[in-house]
Amino acid sequence: MKRREFIALLGGAAAFTPFAARAQSDRVRLIGVLLGASEHDLEVQARLAAFRQGLEKLGWTEGRNIRIEVRWAGGADQLRTDAVELVRLKPDLLFAASGSPLAALHRETKTIPIVFAQAPDPVGGGFVTSLARPGGNVTGFSPYEYVIAGKWLELLKQIAPSVTRASVMHDPVNPASPGYIRAIEAVAASLGVQVASAPVSNRADVDRAVDNLARQANSGIIVAPGPAASAQRERIIAQAAVRRLPAVYPFRYFATDGGLASYGVDNKELFRRAAGYVDRIFKGEKPSDLPVQQSDKYELVINLKTAKALGIDVPMSLLARTDEVIE
Repeated sequence: MKRREFIALLGGAAAFTPFAARAQSDRVRLIGVLLGASEHDLEVQARLAAFRQGLEKLGWTEGRNIRIEVRWAGGADQLRTDAVELVRLKPDLLFAASGSPLAALHRETKTIPIVFAQAPDPVGGGFVTSLARPGGNVTGFSPYEYVIAGKWLELLKQIAPSVTRASVMHDPVNPASPGYIRAIEAVAASLGVQVASAPVSNRADVDRAVDNLARQANSGIIVAPGPAASAQRERIIAQAAVRRLPAVYPFRYFATDGGLASYGVDNKELFRRAAGYVDRIFKGEKPSDLPVQQSDKYELVINLKTAKALGIDVPMSLLARTDEVIE
């Protein structure tokens, strides 16, 4: 090759390299999102909006450099179907809202990066090797450890000291449900409470569980997190009110919707933070190297209007440490 041709070739390569890098960075990334809820659920809509806002703040704009495919799955069968469909799209990344969607996606792929927003026990669920070093294709944010479930029972006893029986309403397909129940059972004896499990998947399950509980004196309800419990929250809250049963819930929106009390994390904040991991993975980091982060901020919310309707006088000592009182 002649010297002049060689120099021209080098010049062409130099000119091409920045363009190629620019084209790679500007390509549209596909994100597959799996939500374990109905598309009409306003709370989950707000969480998804927070995720999108987090991405936008980091420079990822729909229609410019990302495309988001969302699947709303209100039941276990739909979760499996939607997970298969999203994986077949071969997205650059998958986003799982919580434990049930995460389990469905992880079952379908061990290679596509998965970021989750709120899975309580990713190690126990087999999704990551450890919180510090996930080691696979999954990482994200964990709202809390199972021990918080014991706090829900303690809160129920503080609000309604006469309670001696508690029914734990939980989603039977949520992989985290057994952990919540075990944590509640671990403290039940010391609080003088008998605990029963009440799986709820639909409206009929809720009615049956409440009917059974209402036949026994001094009863209360604990609602564990899960797609089914969230989807049925209006029915649970309404039935608890009609049967005059004190109930404790895992998230603020249960209390704002009329539930007696809640103790948990800010879901929308976890979704915003999850966008940061999406950004880091798109910029070259691996899920296996990004530690699972746990929330360290909890909020106690008490609905005094509901307490009054139930004839409950909430102790001032409890109100003094409440983050939000609904009157």
